[in-house]
Amino acid sequence: MPLSLLIVIFGIVLFIGLPLGVALTGIAILPGLFQPSFPYTAESAVRSLSGGMDSFLLLAIPLFMFSGVIMAKGGISEKLFDLFAYFFGNLTAGFPMAVVITCLFYGAISGSAPATTAAVGSMSIPFLVKRGYDPVFASALVAVSGGLGVIIPPSIPMIAYSTISSVSVADMFIAGILPGLLIAGCLMIYALYYCKKKGEDKEKLHAYYMQIHRQGFLILFKGSFFALLTPIIILGSIYGGIATPTEAASLSVYYALIVSLFVYKTIKIRDIPTILCETVKTYAPILFVIACAVVLSRVITLLQISRMVEQAVLANVSSKVVILLLINIILLIAGMFMDAIPAMMIFTPIVLPLVKNIGMSPVHLGIVMIVNLAVGFVTPPVGVNLFVASNMTGISVLSVAKAALPFIAAFLVALLLITFIPAISLSLI
Repeated sequence: MPLSLLIVIFGIVLFIGLPLGVALTGIAILPGLFQPSFPYTAESAVRSLSGGMDSFLLLAIPLFMFSGVIMAKGGISEKLFDLFAYFFGNLTAGFPMAVVITCLFYGAISGSAPATTAAVGSMSIPFLVKRGYDPVFASALVAVSGGLGVIIPPSIPMIAYSTISSVSVADMFIAGILPGLLIAGCLMIYALYYCKKKGEDKEKLHAYYMQIHRQGFLILFKGSFFALLTPIIILGSIYGGIATPTEAASLSVYYALIVSLFVYKTIKIRDIPTILCETVKTYAPILFVIACAVVLSRVITLLQISRMVEQAVLANVSSKVVILLLINIILLIAGMFMDAIPAMMIFTPIVLPLVKNIGMSPVHLGIVMIVNLAVGFVTPPVGVNLFVASNMTGISVLSVAKAALPFIAAFLVALLLITFIPAISLSLI
């Protein structure tokens, strides 16, 4: 079956709104229907569906999700925000900067962009609006900053990438630290520019800053200490050789429960079944899509699509710079229509052999892919973070998307630096 026909059919089924999992599996069995001699039948696809979910590493995803939901219900984001506002609140754009840093740290707890947007946005958007900031700006700020949730470790898409690329999850986690900090810095620079241009209600901001300052650093630090300790425990256990990523994810669940139940006392034992149900509702669709993406990746391998793409690109393009730009453009477009995890599962086996041929590290590729697909969280028509922010504020998705454009531009500047300066991703490994 011609590759071009597969691509056209896949584009059509996505355009008409067929569920992504169904679309992925349907495309995977088409070659066997059109060509009976093709070695991958519908029966093989069913076996791959169950096999695609049989992964010890993938168990880390629902566990990190569970701990993230626990921390969200426990009001952890508010404690983090107050601590960062203590340092930045008296500066121009200090509170928007504190929001970005809160998203950065909360991403190290949840590993999810929508979860980061929801947890930080539910607290920070009303706060910013009450103190004179434009509601659309506040919504866009949180929506884009929420994308840091998949870049700062532990990141759920990083786990998905590792399962299909055989790259160490620990290497991916540590490689995401500097890119995450770089992107946060770019977002803060634009927030500073915006606040200088539009102005701020200094009286209201200073009053709240003094209210925080009167509490004292020690009280604020004590209140946020256990939240700040979360990523240290998770990453420290992995890099210290104490636990695998999946075991560290289990540890994060126990830690989140202990902190929220007995230290902060912000949730009750009776809340745990509700939190479990919310986690299952979030993870079940993702698991199905991952399994379907595994099916399609098997077909991609059998059709030798990666080799065809590699030969076609290298025969027509000799510049490494152009190849990397093409990869970025394709991933940015894919991120507009697909969630990060299925896009990762589909494009990794296609792109990985090509970038290895031009001397690019698989770890570097993984970071570039994740940063590209993180932009998709704030670009229509899928743009999950846009919908999360819109639902919290009642502002239209289109208005939030429009206000997010300058932030996205800052994100793209960081993406180019990450793409063409490998040391940003690889220097800590």
